[in-house]
Amino acid sequence: MNWLRVISLTTVFLLLVPIVVLLYYGLGPFRTPAGYTPGVFRSIELSLFSSGLAAVIDVVMFTPLAYYLARGKDPLTESLVDVPVGIPHPIIGVALLILDSPLTPTGRFLLSFGINFFNTILGLVVALVIMSAPIYIKSMQPYFESRDPSAEEFAMGMGASRIRVLISIVVPDSLKGLASSSMIAMSRALGEFGSISIIAFYVLQYPFFGVNPASVTVFQLFNGAIPGGLNAAVTASAAMILVALPITLAGHLAGRRR
Repeated sequence: MNWLRVISLTTVFLLLVPIVVLLYYGLGPFRTPAGYTPGVFRSIELSLFSSGLAAVIDVVMFTPLAYYLARGKDPLTESLVDVPVGIPHPIIGVALLILDSPLTPTGRFLLSFGINFFNTILGLVVALVIMSAPIYIKSMQPYFESRDPSAEEFAMGMGASRIRVLISIVVPDSLKGLASSSMIAMSRALGEFGSISIIAFYVLQYPFFGVNPASVTVFQLFNGAIPGGLNAAVTASAAMILVALPITLAGHLAGRRR
């Protein structure tokens, strides 16, 4: 008997037990209409929109950093990338709140240009980018490291800069990797709660005026701030899992086909 396989599958099972139990009760014994109201679906829609936008920003802004770490071997920068996910997530929300507060010079400067993070789509997306970007970078970095660098070295030998090589050669040849890593980052953004519960507990902008992100809605249902109670929270959680699970699986399957 392959005991390593047995132990590995057992630990995977232990990780999945809470999810399976939640799906069973959320779609079965605890299922209640209060868990799939239009408000719940609007919150899921907001989370999908904001996390998808955050994933796009991750690709545009942080692909160069992932490539730099893959080719540059900068241990200090690589360690700094992990800082946002290595501290309690509400701290990120508090940091953004202070950064954009009218009580601070940075906040007054940003607000003078109409840049407001508090309870806005912008603040929600910024928080999700900060929390998902390290996941995206850590997914793309080994992909870039596994690439044969000969074409890149040839182009640089012909006078192309490293950034031009990235844009002209590496990115067009890495679309599957970019798609896989962005979906993994989007999944991480969908599951965020700590930071957004501080900076964007609900959104006060069209077309999501007064809508909570999905994770906040589940919390509101659970603590009774939104009528429904435990059964509604379990039902809404099951619905959120059904939305997030295909994105996570698609990201990992795309990664396996690189």
